[in-house]
Amino acid sequence: MTEILSTQNAKVKEWAQLLEKKHRDKQGKFIVEGIHLVSEVLRSDWDIDCIVYDTEKGIPAELREDIDHYSGGAQYIAVSEAVLSKCTDTKTPQSVFAIVYKRNSLTERLLEINHSLVMVLDNVQDPGNVGTIIRSSDAAGATGIVLGKGCADLYNPKTIRSTMGSLFHLPVIESDLSELLPVAKQKGHLVLSTSLQASQSCYEFDFTTGAWIVIGNEGKGISAEVAELVDQHILIPMQGQAESLNAAMASTILLFEAMRQRIS
Repeated sequence: MTEILSTQNAKVKEWAQLLEKKHRDKQGKFIVEGIHLVSEVLRSDWDIDCIVYDTEKGIPAELREDIDHYSGGAQYIAVSEAVLSKCTDTKTPQSVFAIVYKRNSLTERLLEINHSLVMVLDNVQDPGNVGTIIRSSDAAGATGIVLGKGCADLYNPKTIRSTMGSLFHLPVIESDLSELLPVAKQKGHLVLSTSLQASQSCYEFDFTTGAWIVIGNEGKGISAEVAELVDQHILIPMQGQAESLNAAMASTILLFEAMRQRIS
């Protein structure tokens, strides 16, 4: 067992840097905090650099079974509470975190799947919205998710917490939509979005043959550049006086209608 107690340790400084995007990009790693999320990544096929835990409390009992079944070569490191506090984003330091390697792009794999249901996020900036859409996509059996430019960073600790582990269950890629969507269209994928002016309801649209659904920025909607690439618009009917739904709620409604059709 390796033990690190000082916050001045070089390894600790390296971990703490992962709270910033520029260092996540440079190192090709990110932090996963807490028992639930560490359990989810241990059960996945993602590569883990190390599991870091409170030296006083030991490895959480809830993780023992997952660790026994994990086939990767993760290192296990015991640290002080001060180290945990320095390296985690939450106000109350978690007793365990993992350093996980980012994955190579799964773009080609996503493009080749027929009748796919893909959520495409265009400049969705709130980490909670991005994470919730990933979680809803997982729950509804979506094929994958694309994050375009301007979206909240996928590996932001707030985004990761909002996914509740769903990040590790389905392909999530980051891409330039102006380059990816034309290729998706060439591959036969229908690019869909919502509009208050659309005549067809989301409950009338046939999701069984698949769609790449574009969800736009919380305040401005989809960009003009991406809007030109949309093949069809649909409407989410509303009877109350609310003018619109937020990005995560609209996505969830569309995803579960698609799921209803695709499993019936």
